[in-house]
Amino acid sequence: MNGNGHAGHMDAIYRTQRHFYDLTRKYYLLGRDRLIRGLAPPAGGTVLEIGCGTGRNLIAAARAWPEARYFGIDISDAMLETARAKVKAAGLADRITLAQADATGFDAEALFGIAAFDRIFQSYTLSMIPDWQGALREGAAKLAPAGRLDVVDFGQQEALPGAFKRLLFAWLAQFDVEPRRALPAILHEIGQAQGLVDQFTPLYRGYAWAGRLSTPSS
Repeated sequence: MNGNGHAGHMDAIYRTQRHFYDLTRKYYLLGRDRLIRGLAPPAGGTVLEIGCGTGRNLIAAARAWPEARYFGIDISDAMLETARAKVKAAGLADRITLAQADATGFDAEALFGIAAFDRIFQSYTLSMIPDWQGALREGAAKLAPAGRLDVVDFGQQEALPGAFKRLLFAWLAQFDVEPRRALPAILHEIGQAQGLVDQFTPLYRGYAWAGRLSTPSS
């Protein structure tokens, strides 16, 4: 599926869901707030969310770390419409800037006037992006010196009952969500290729997986 096709597909999925997305996802998108609590951007620093959806995470991050500037991209115009409304309602339009772009290839300088970011994060997006490895590489390539890329997404449920895993994966498949078994290996591969340090942490008995790519100086 090409970028334009994926954008249309995401708009079709979220044209209705976006109105109740945050209310329902808070019960099973585990690890998002853990990621936000650990962002710790430098004062005056820049934070980019790739796949910002409804803007929920950016709003939470902007409130938790008020001295940073925030940016978000999403391929879905429908989601961005909701995100812009939520950011405005939160009174954060002066600190959060949003743009439509493909996670696997975007010109941050053209979109935001910034080429690299102190913190980048991807929360429950890799499992929905066909070229998820390309999205990871693109994010890693946008890191500033002393920068860091954090990801959290569905894990392989490795320490949970097999029946739970089968039911969850079957349910996720209905929404074109595919947990990425190769995430630890790909994080390591990208780290080696781009001179970054990779980290991987299973959360909640493997329900979620957290990963990190950071510059050696960070």
